[in-house]
Amino acid sequence: MSTPENPGTAGQQHVPERREITVRRAPKYVPILVLGGLLGFGVAAFLAYGLPGDESYDASAVFGFFMILCGAGGVIVGGLAALILDRLSVRRAKRAVVESVPDSVPDAEDQHGA
Repeated sequence: MSTPENPGTAGQQHVPERREITVRRAPKYVPILVLGGLLGFGVAAFLAYGLPGDESYDASAVFGFFMILCGAGGVIVGGLAALILDRLSVRRAKRAVVESVPDSVPDAEDQHGA
């Protein structure tokens, strides 16, 4: 059972609690890392199949080799990009003041799912 922030009788008014918070938009790391890896695979495919190469090597073997190198490089570049975006979001963070509100009775519309 939770206790209210400002306990008292039902007749007393709720005094809102004020807090200062920092609001910022932080990047999501996993999608950026996956995108970097996929771009690396695309570069590997271009290097293996799009450019003329030595006939003594099979194109799929060359693609496999470059897929490892370019995929890992793409993930590293994506991680660096995410860190840079995160650092920029810290610099652009805004300060805000929020206050708590007491729990209210749900609207009649919300109870019926409308």
